[in-house]
Amino acid sequence: MKFYVASSFANIERVRELSDELKLEGFVHTYDWTQNERADSLEALSFIGENEKQAVVDSDFLVVILPAGKGSHIELGIALGLGKRIYLYSPTNEIYEYDKTSTFYHVEGVEKFVGTFNSFKNYLVKQEKKIEMV
Repeated sequence: MKFYVASSFANIERVRELSDELKLEGFVHTYDWTQNERADSLEALSFIGENEKQAVVDSDFLVVILPAGKGSHIELGIALGLGKRIYLYSPTNEIYEYDKTSTFYHVEGVEKFVGTFNSFKNYLVKQEKKIEMV
């Protein structure tokens, strides 16, 4: 199974931690955006964007770690449009607060998880291992 993790630079350590855990479990990371420097030109943005778009296309499932930036939400949209499995992790209940949530967190195909990050990692691996066995 192939995966992609979307989030913001503020969550870079969590993205790396989850990616490492999934790779140890035998999953394949389609693209590691955490290795990029912050883009300093339109050309750099284009290059990174193309790689990230292709990574979502190539993945079997997408993980969004909140809080996430605007790019992550575009990646979420790509994954929704392609019918990918999507896991949305939030450390708080804000995703259920009407004035703080996003419409697309609540559409069919988005599996929401609120809780500790360790609990989420365990849940994700368990869910994907079940799917892998089918």
